[in-house]
Amino acid sequence: MSDPLKDASPHSGEPKEELLALALEAARRAGDLLRDGRPADLGVAATKTSPIDVVTEMDIASEKLITGFLAEHRPEDGFLGEEGASSEGTSGIRWVIDPIDGTVNYLYGLPSWAVSIAAQKDGETIVGVVAAPVRGETSHAVLGGGAFLNGAPVRVRPAPPLSQALVGTGFGYVAERRAAQAAVLGSVLPQVRDIRRGGSAAIDLCDVACGRLDAYYERGLNPWDYAAGELIAREAGALTGGRPGDPVSPDLTVAASPAVFEALQPLLEDLGAWHD
Repeated sequence: MSDPLKDASPHSGEPKEELLALALEAARRAGDLLRDGRPADLGVAATKTSPIDVVTEMDIASEKLITGFLAEHRPEDGFLGEEGASSEGTSGIRWVIDPIDGTVNYLYGLPSWAVSIAAQKDGETIVGVVAAPVRGETSHAVLGGGAFLNGAPVRVRPAPPLSQALVGTGFGYVAERRAAQAAVLGSVLPQVRDIRRGGSAAIDLCDVACGRLDAYYERGLNPWDYAAGELIAREAGALTGGRPGDPVSPDLTVAASPAVFEALQPLLEDLGAWHD
């Protein structure tokens, strides 16, 4: 069997395959560190937008591991990471990294957290990897190459009517935004089968990809939250977007089986899900 890292030299194979091999290995290493090295007395290292939007020492360690590994193999690439990694690079490739997506879950010892790594070329996501070590799952996609869970191809669930759709969502950490999101949810809930709130946008997007959710929406995500998962969902056959006619963005992220998307997106627009 070939060594994916040996094969992933700047002079071998297709660039996307090189980037995928590196992303998979970086996510594996970070996931092992986070799963096996979690301190029993793990505490909060800092807060971000509010006292409940936390950073742990392990978020910081994971991002350092990922950026160090990728920079060793591709020193001319840029980075955008949740915990502060930011550089333009000169290669046209930028890595978008969430070292722990679902930090609150991780802090509490819940299993739904993931390492999310995307590679973008000139602003377009071309590789996405989401590793959820406690779930024993790694999802990945290469632009134009389909979506995979633990190496097996996945597709979105055949779309039910919106009234029978299982919909995932999430909430921000600032009180005013949470209140607005709760109001939207109150109007969405009677119109769908049920709502799930997993606590990791990356995992929710992958759950759309493999048919565990019919749809997912959320306001207030950052690029590192959705970059990898959005590509994986799209490559599995989901439609993705923000407000009608717009791509996914911090204003709104929607991913769903096509028929569910076509019903859910205008509903969210009418309900003002894109503003606080």
